[in-house]
Amino acid sequence: MPFNLPIALTWLRVAAIPLLLAIFYLPNSWLSPFDQNLFATILFVSAAITDWLDGFLARRLKQESAFGQFLDPVADKLIVAAALLVLLNMDRVQVWVALVIIGREITISALREWMALLGAGRSVAVHLVGKLKTTAQLIAIPFLLLNDTLFGWLNCARVGTWLIWVAAFLTLWSMFYYLQKALPQLSGKAN
Repeated sequence: MPFNLPIALTWLRVAAIPLLLAIFYLPNSWLSPFDQNLFATILFVSAAITDWLDGFLARRLKQESAFGQFLDPVADKLIVAAALLVLLNMDRVQVWVALVIIGREITISALREWMALLGAGRSVAVHLVGKLKTTAQLIAIPFLLLNDTLFGWLNCARVGTWLIWVAAFLTLWSMFYYLQKALPQLSGKAN
C-alpha cells in the first residue's frame, strides 16, 4: 500500500468522519448549537476540498496508484453517508433522500466491482452526471449542516433542501445511466 501526500489527504477525509460525529454527539456543553453547525460545516467543506486536492496532487506529482483510486471514492461515500445520517438524525434531511443517495452508492459500487470482475469496468466509468451528482451533494450538505441564515437573507436550510433534492434526482439519474451502460454485459450481449 503506497503512502504519499494524495493518499494522506484521502485518509484525512476518512478521519474527519468521527470528528463530524463528535461535534454533534459528544456532550455539547463546550459548543453552542451554532458552533456545532459552523464547525461541522467547516470540517465537511475542508473534506470536500481535499477530495479535489488529492486527485489534483496525485496527477500533478505523478503519484496516482490503484490504492488511491480505490480509497478516494470510498472516502467520499463514507463522509457523505455519515453527514446524511447526522442530518437525518437532526431532521434536516428526509429519509427518502438519505435512502436514495446511500442506496445508489451501494448499488453502483457493487455494480462497478462486478463489472470489473467481468472485465468490463470501463462501461461504468465515472460520467458527467455522476460528477454533477457529487457536486450537488458537496454543495447541499454544508448548507444543511450550517442550518442558519447567511448575510441576513440566505436561508441555508431552504437552499440545502432544494440542492439535496436536486442531488437525489441526479443520484437516481446517474444510477439508471450506469445500470443501462452495464446491461449489455450483464445480459451477455456485450459488443
